[in-house]
Amino acid sequence: MQEQAGLRAVAGALEGVSMLGYAAALTSRIHLGNAVFLINLRNPIHLAKSLASLDQLSLGRLIVGVGLGGVTRLYEAYGLSSERKVGRFLEALTLMKRLWTEDNLDFEGKFWQLKKASLWPRPFQQPHPPIWFGANAAPALKRAVAHGNGFIGAGSSSTADFKFQVQIIKEALAEGKKDPAGFMIGKRVYLAIDKDRSLAVQRLRDWFGLYYGHADLAERVSVWGSVEECADGLREIVAAGARLLVFNPVFGLKEQMEILASEVIPRLRSS
Repeated sequence: MQEQAGLRAVAGALEGVSMLGYAAALTSRIHLGNAVFLINLRNPIHLAKSLASLDQLSLGRLIVGVGLGGVTRLYEAYGLSSERKVGRFLEALTLMKRLWTEDNLDFEGKFWQLKKASLWPRPFQQPHPPIWFGANAAPALKRAVAHGNGFIGAGSSSTADFKFQVQIIKEALAEGKKDPAGFMIGKRVYLAIDKDRSLAVQRLRDWFGLYYGHADLAERVSVWGSVEECADGLREIVAAGARLLVFNPVFGLKEQMEILASEVIPRLRSS
């Protein structure tokens, strides 16, 4: 369709709650997650209800990704100020957790207030679904350890950046006397598997130009090339500290996932 319309590529993303609900109905075993909900741009009461419902419908398969969002114009588009975004974010997250775990909640925050509020049904998982943070800067990484159950590295971060971030996470876990085994570390990976490296890079550049407005970022942060080259790139990310990889092919989703399953992942498991 896009070729018939004279377009070179189309970029976009489906709304998270809607997509997870659809995925929950079509699956029965896989975990369902997002990277990430910008909770400052949502009503935390409504979001808490939506996510509790999703966790019930999926029988406890939900993982909740949260983040601040680094683009100021997003806040402007929603009519919000980004000046107190950290305080707003932490208050919203606290409110969501309390709605998931308390009855007749009285909440007096700077941004949100509730009287005798109860949310039913609560999430299937108790006390609530795991909360993973998207983060880049050191303060945000430390917040992930203080308030979350995991960290998901951005697809727009290089492997070197991710390795540095993991070190901050590990130090924060040690300082907080938290068990590293109970804190998940993952990385979103933009991917282009193709024997023709130049074609793979061009597809990545096209996608990054549309989605991020910065085509040059593609080669610095992505994994691309032949099956073996992609396996090597993913091994480096695992070595940097990732226990979970979130694959994000930028073209030919079905074909790329089939190659991942049949050729790339077996190489990772055998190494």
